[in-house]
Parts: sequence; C-alpha cells; structure tokens
Amino acid sequence: MHHIVDTRLPRTEASQPSLDASDDFDVYGGTRYCPTELLAAFALLMAGHGRCINTSMMLGDREYAMWQLARAHTLGDRELRAAAARLFAYFDDERAPVPAGLRA
Repeated sequence: MHHIVDTRLPRTEASQPSLDASDDFDVYGGTRYCPTELLAAFALLMAGHGRCINTSMMLGDREYAMWQLARAHTLGDRELRAAAARLFAYFDDERAPVPAGLRA
C-alpha cells in the first residue's frame, strides 16, 4: 500500500504577512547592499591602470576598500574617480552591511 504525502505548505490566512519578495519592500528602511556592477566596473577601471584589486576584500574589509577608493582618486581618470565617489558613498554609509568590528 502506498501513502501519498502532501508536501505543500498549509494555506495561510490573509492576516499573515506575504512571503512574496516584492511585498512590503522598503527602500529606505532596510539594509543596503553594495552595487556589485559598479564594484566590478571599478575593478576593471583600476586594472586598466595596472592596479589589481580584490573585490571580495573590498566587501569584507572596509579599510582595504577605503584605501583602494583613495588610490583611485590619485590616478587622474575621470571615469574611475566618478565610480570611486559613488562607491565611497556606499562604504561610508552606516547602514551598509559591514562585518562587526570593521567600522572606523
């Protein structure tokens, strides 16, 4: 004899919050994430100047990230400076997710 097991989640009442990712989206109240496309562009622009950076370290080590952004400002590349300025706004933001102990 075979038993059929229902693996579906139980139906919820309308009073429970939705699990849909777009529901209750709050742009200003939540955690901000690093703009990874901008970080990748920054890494390529730095590489164009012979400066290799580690994007994982940029995300995990605020001091390293700030140092790389400062280095970018010394290279005289207008596009690179603009990318660095935009990334600086992220890394200098108190709401940005940075591992404990890395805040200055």
